[in-house]
Amino acid sequence: MNKKMIIKTIGRILLVEAFLLCFPLIISLIYRESLKNVFAFLITIIILLVIGGLFSSIKVKKRNFYAKEGLVIVALIWILLSFFGGLPLYFSREYKSLVDTFFEISSGFTTTGASVATNVEGLSHSILFWRSFTHLIGGMGVLVFALAIMPQINEDSIYLMKAEVPGPVFGKLVSKMGDTARILYAIYLVMTVVLIFLLWIAGMPFFDSMLHAFGTAGTGGFGIKNTSVAFYNNPLVEHIIAWGMLIFGVNFNLYYFILIGKIKDFFKNEELKWYIGIMFFAVFLIMANVYFMYPNISENFRNVFFTVSSVMTTTGYSTADFNNWPLFSHIILLILMFIGGCAGSTAGGIKVARVATSLKSSLSEIKRVRNPKQVVTARFDGKVLDNQILKSLSNYYFIYIFLFIFLMLIVSFDTPDFISAFSSVAATFNNIGPGLGMVGPSSSYAELSNISKVALSFGMIAGRLEILPIMILFSIGTWKKA
Repeated sequence: MNKKMIIKTIGRILLVEAFLLCFPLIISLIYRESLKNVFAFLITIIILLVIGGLFSSIKVKKRNFYAKEGLVIVALIWILLSFFGGLPLYFSREYKSLVDTFFEISSGFTTTGASVATNVEGLSHSILFWRSFTHLIGGMGVLVFALAIMPQINEDSIYLMKAEVPGPVFGKLVSKMGDTARILYAIYLVMTVVLIFLLWIAGMPFFDSMLHAFGTAGTGGFGIKNTSVAFYNNPLVEHIIAWGMLIFGVNFNLYYFILIGKIKDFFKNEELKWYIGIMFFAVFLIMANVYFMYPNISENFRNVFFTVSSVMTTTGYSTADFNNWPLFSHIILLILMFIGGCAGSTAGGIKVARVATSLKSSLSEIKRVRNPKQVVTARFDGKVLDNQILKSLSNYYFIYIFLFIFLMLIVSFDTPDFISAFSSVAATFNNIGPGLGMVGPSSSYAELSNISKVALSFGMIAGRLEILPIMILFSIGTWKKA
């Protein structure tokens, strides 16, 4: 374990967070907020500069690191960024405790959107901006951002991107890691700017457009109004955000194919077909189930499509209180919470690729049992699903279920019913935000105990990082000398 390299890398990323905190500081000055808010960001920036400076100044003889170090670095960085990123919320006294601020910014960086704030409209502009800005940075990945702006990228950085980019597979777009990170972020930021412009011309105030675009791009969903997007009562805005969430739930590698003229490869992608198919099949089922609750098909489609897009992409924005929908619709939404978006997107969840692969493998097994003499091979996206892929899928599901049950047992002490306990874990572990019951779209996580909040915070980070980095970090064997 190259511990000095781990510390040095963490130091450099903390300096990046100090730089990022300058943006909400500027917002605080623009809106002439109290000195308490200005100093909240200044003090945090100074703390990060001191700690980051000390860590990054460590002299390292061996600069190489491998998969284990990459996983540990990613896990530690996301935990530390969430803790230090929450300090301005605490210093400004707009949040009560460090546990609340850790939960809130963990939710921000992991693009979960779960909140302990009971009155978001009472928060200052700078705090609102910082919450949503963490979605933008965390959506594509904090380390992908760092790799995109840092000079002298080491090729070993592929272990960082593999550990951070969500999904069962990761591949470089071009030969150099730094160039891959820059391409991904350029596509991401250009799409975000376009979304800001569309929301602005649709009638949303510019500041609101910016923050909602951050949440949509990162599929995070922190609201800046107590009633979320429903506050604006603007069908055009709702459609823009709904389609925006769908678009950002797609693997960003596919958008690169469009840039280089390989449009056929975009539409041939099997995971994309599954993603679109599942989403609109769910829309059809729920529309049929709630048709009596809306006066016309247009309003029915708008509310259902927005909700399905928000839940499946794990964004968490809302225009309707789906707590009031029938049980059948609740079950469909819970299923979508687990499926999530595409691998390599900003969305959370298990990922469409894993779900589709598992289904195709199961169907192949049924055919094999039914016709033992027949040679049956399962394929996904034109590639044969070999035993190694299926084994890694099985291991992932086992660990996922184990952690899910563990988190639900902790939360069960604070929740009044099964659906609240189950959905609170499903909504945080899968990086969605609002759940059902006491953590529904019109509620928050404020009533949970500190133990539950800390557990769910680590659950959000584990879910965003595909579980393994957090498991490796807290494994005793990781820190033993070889």
